[in-house]
Amino acid sequence: MKKGLGRGLDALFSIYEDDQSEKAIKEKQVNETVNSNGVEELDIKLIDPNKNQPRKYFEPTALKELSESIKQHGVIQPIIVNKEQNNRFTIVAGERRFRASIIAGLSTIPAIVKELPQKEVKEIALIENLQREDLNPIEAAKAIKQLMNDYDLTQDEVADKIGKSRPLVTNTLRLLQLSPSVIELIEKNKISAGHGRCLVTVNDFSKQLELANIVIEKKLSVRDLEKLVQNGQLQNLSSLKSNKAIQSIELKELRHRMQRIFGTKTKIVGDDNKGKIMIEYYNRDDLDRLSQLISKIER
Repeated sequence: MKKGLGRGLDALFSIYEDDQSEKAIKEKQVNETVNSNGVEELDIKLIDPNKNQPRKYFEPTALKELSESIKQHGVIQPIIVNKEQNNRFTIVAGERRFRASIIAGLSTIPAIVKELPQKEVKEIALIENLQREDLNPIEAAKAIKQLMNDYDLTQDEVADKIGKSRPLVTNTLRLLQLSPSVIELIEKNKISAGHGRCLVTVNDFSKQLELANIVIEKKLSVRDLEKLVQNGQLQNLSSLKSNKAIQSIELKELRHRMQRIFGTKTKIVGDDNKGKIMIEYYNRDDLDRLSQLISKIER
């Protein structure tokens, strides 16, 4: 009886072990590409960048730094890709990590694979990038415009989708009204988006570019540029290209006050940040008078 029971158990365990063995083989095959989080290790040569990626410029130094980190620690956050009909994959999110991995010499990269309609892939890629803080403002403006055009969205709807305020969306879109040359300067971080928003108020494209170049040459702040535009100095841009610093209304008023107080010609060379003040005198009596005046101020 025991013998018969033993044979039955042996047969049962044999079937169970065969099942487990087959299951283990299948699991091993799956686990070669997919882990418990649904992340696959994909051949990096099978992955293509997304042509609708709003980010067109990737800073080389930052990419190099990321690649060095990947060499040491691997790709910590998987990229997201969409599986295409030709058994290739298109990046939905994570192109920067993908590029850095290539530089690092990786042959595979961890990825979450989706199977989505192309329109949805495009929308996700745009929204994912717009939610990043380091997206170039021009790239952000173009991505917002593309979302509005492709999906018939209002500015309010785009703001809700990307988690930004409506005024920020509006101000970002205004940058696209600039001349192509000024847009390129913002893309290359030569001038800021704040400078760009100020230049939008200048209708003449040639003057926009002239002002942008003055901003770069003189290292003007956004506030300096605002004063320049508001003070109606656009007709005298040629004089601003010289070494003469752009002076604010406040600095000019200070010079007039000093002339009234000292009773002589006063000159200020420089701007609000740096410069020198020259007080003229014409004879010894004039110098004595200024000396007495300064003594009174000291007291």
